[in-house]
Formats: sequence, structure tokens, C-alpha cells
Amino acid sequence: MAGFFVFLCGISMTDKRFPEVSNITGAGLGLRSSHYQHILETKPDVPWFELLSDNYMGEGGLPIVRAEAIRDLYPITLHGVGMSLGSADALNADYMARLKRLADRLEPTYISDHIAWVSIDGQYTHDLLPLPYTLEAQKNIIDKISKAQDLLGRTLLIENPSSYLMFNCSEMTEEEFVSGVLKQTGCQLLLDVNNLYVSAQNHKFSAEKYLAALPKDGIKEIHLAGYEDKGDYLFDTHGYTVHDPVWKLYKEALSLFGAIPTLIEWDTDVPDFDELVGESRKAHKIFDDIT
Repeated sequence: MAGFFVFLCGISMTDKRFPEVSNITGAGLGLRSSHYQHILETKPDVPWFELLSDNYMGEGGLPIVRAEAIRDLYPITLHGVGMSLGSADALNADYMARLKRLADRLEPTYISDHIAWVSIDGQYTHDLLPLPYTLEAQKNIIDKISKAQDLLGRTLLIENPSSYLMFNCSEMTEEEFVSGVLKQTGCQLLLDVNNLYVSAQNHKFSAEKYLAALPKDGIKEIHLAGYEDKGDYLFDTHGYTVHDPVWKLYKEALSLFGAIPTLIEWDTDVPDFDELVGESRKAHKIFDDIT
């Protein structure tokens, strides 16, 4: 596994922050195709939507038309899975060019991806795969993020992973790895509280200590979702309502970091729109009570 992370490129140790203006607040929702018509017809009171960028990279067609229609009504963010920032592969130039065109077209508040890899030698998986927390892997992802930010002309948000294994070769904790990446690239963290809780339970570390170790000004967005309890481990399905321990950890995150825009994610067995709104209202109440 460690061979996947051979350091191939010179490192750009930058602390570059591109200009940004945030127009999102409160608890938004992930946009799903089954809800397009309802949203466009009823214009619900939702502060913002997150779009899965990989679904809108075609040169035309109905998806991008719908995305533009939503963008005309609401602020949006773009969240992707295809940068493969943790891979030893070079950034996919075609993918990055298409993402740049999409961002220029939709003008999202933020663009985000994951601390993970999805490709090696140009072959792509359908999973966000983990990486060892070594200096070599950290240098590699720092270089990739720096190049991605230069190509996009904006600060990138990166999301902490949910994981089910740990590497014997790891040289630091996940929070040390993440904090170093933020410091060296000037990127920001998309803190997925559900992912953090899942990983903390699976690997028996303290989620609260993890939060306390993060830079106080490094978090720009929070994700909330539901996991599945498999008995001897938790599985991050994003297919359930948010569980009570995740709500509790969310309260802790807000008390530490303040009024961070929050998104309700639901990726499998997507329910009716009203159920998503109900989850959003729970987040709003906590958000208002804490901040």
C-alpha cells in the first residue's frame, strides 16, 4: 500500500488563501435528483444546497440546466469525489478543467473534495480509499491540493474521511495529518461530524480530542449524516437520520468553532424532501441554541 504514495513531485509549501465571500449560513441540504421538481415548484425555505459536482460535468443536457435553475434561486456549494487527492497519480487535467468550467458557470460558494484516493495508474474505483498518515503521504496530498487550488483559482475545502482500517506505517494521528495539510496549503476543512464519529468509534480514539486539536479558524463547513451500526463496527452509509451521538458531537463542534454552515447529507435510500427538511430543522435548532 505504501508504494501508492511514492512522492513524485516537488512540494509547493504555500499558505495561499484566495479571496472568498461566504453567502451560506445555517443548515443546507444536499441536492438530489428526486427533489428537483419539488424545489423548483415550491421554492422551499432552505438556506443553500450542495451539488455533487461529478454529476454536472457534462457539456450540456438536463442536469446542468436544473443545476442552473437551482443556482438562480439559492446559494450553492460543489462537493466532489473525483480529484483523488491522496493518490500518487498526477491530477487529472481533463477532470480539473471540467470542474473549473463548472465552477465558473455556477459560481459556488465553496468547492470541496476528500482526504482520500480513488485512482491509481489512471484506473478509478468507486470508493473513497484511505491513506496512511505518513510524512510521505502528507507531502503528496499537500502538493496535489496546492496545484488544485492554483488551477481553480480558489481555496479548496477538504473533507475528513470515515475509515474502517488503520495502517501500521502511520506516523501521526489523523488530526495531526489534517492540521498539517491545512497549514501548508491554506486550504480549509469540511468537517464531516458523522465521519469523525464513525472513525473514532471504529478505531477507539477520542473524537473530542480530535476536534480540540483542529485549528479554530480552519473549518468552513460541516456535514451531518447517518451511519449504520454493523455490530462490531459503524458503516458510513449516509442513508439514515442523524444519530444522537453525532448530534452531541455536532454541539461540541459548534461550541468550539462557532456558527459554521452545516449540511444534511443523505446519499442512499433518499427519503421525501420533507424528511430532509426535518433533519435540517434539528440542525437549525442546535445551531441557534449554541451560536
